[in-house]
Amino acid sequence: MKLSIIIPMYNEQESLDSLFVELSGLFSQETATEIIFINDGSSDNTLNILKSKIKNYPTWSIINLYRNYGKSVALQAGFDNSKGEIIATMDADLQDNPKEIYRLIEELDRGYDVVSGWKKNRKDPLEKKIASKIFNFFVRVFSGLKIHDSNCGIKVFKREVTEMLTLYGGRHRYIPLLAHQKKFLISEVVVDHREREFGISKYGVKRYSDGFFDFLTILFLGKYMDRPLHFFGSLGFISVLLGIGIESYVLYLKYILFDSFQQHIALIILGAILIIVGLQLFTFGLMGELIVNKKYKDRNYIKEIIE
Repeated sequence: MKLSIIIPMYNEQESLDSLFVELSGLFSQETATEIIFINDGSSDNTLNILKSKIKNYPTWSIINLYRNYGKSVALQAGFDNSKGEIIATMDADLQDNPKEIYRLIEELDRGYDVVSGWKKNRKDPLEKKIASKIFNFFVRVFSGLKIHDSNCGIKVFKREVTEMLTLYGGRHRYIPLLAHQKKFLISEVVVDHREREFGISKYGVKRYSDGFFDFLTILFLGKYMDRPLHFFGSLGFISVLLGIGIESYVLYLKYILFDSFQQHIALIILGAILIIVGLQLFTFGLMGELIVNKKYKDRNYIKEIIE
């Protein structure tokens, strides 16, 4: 069974020597394993080092993106250009141990569709540990997905899972959740997490607010992505119904109780606004239905593929 390993990287030149030593020791003799390095617009010497190192490995390749798009787009480029029936991901900063891929595949073979690593003994600063616990708590509570580490970089998937993914923004943090929403079976395995040897994390404080809004988006899209009219149409129906009810009440006051319209001008305006807003919500829903199949990944990010 062919395995594809996807490794996104941005300015990781210091890590590459050690990374290649580990990868070549594990996978260089396995012709059924392809490794795809995604250069996400690195501004250092990452690309040149990659080019020099893959020459002796016929199943290893580089996908070079035009600029730095972020981890989600880098992973999506790898998914779209991989050939394996099983697809693994890992980070390039040496904190992920590539040996763990075999253990995750063993768990996958027990009948799961996605197996995510769990950095139970996480070697990161306290701030990142606390943020991760809060993040994963909200994922468990609001999504029903009972795993401890949704954003662990090392994961394995069956191919059909990656084919349904559309990653952009910060959606890579929620890959298990996206798969869970599609009724795939998810598991996790405790993995070896190591100290960072080189460089610093490429993500700043802004990732917390971005991650929160991405989470809300995924929860909404998971329920209404394929049927936006159900969401906007429901709100529109309620709004129109309330507007008609208010206008009917004003007509009752006018023609049954003989009040004048001038006494209830505010109610008339409110009813009219609710009807107009309701019709606009229906329009939004119909427009959403028209564009719902437009895929973000149709855009072209890849500058070249080097084999």
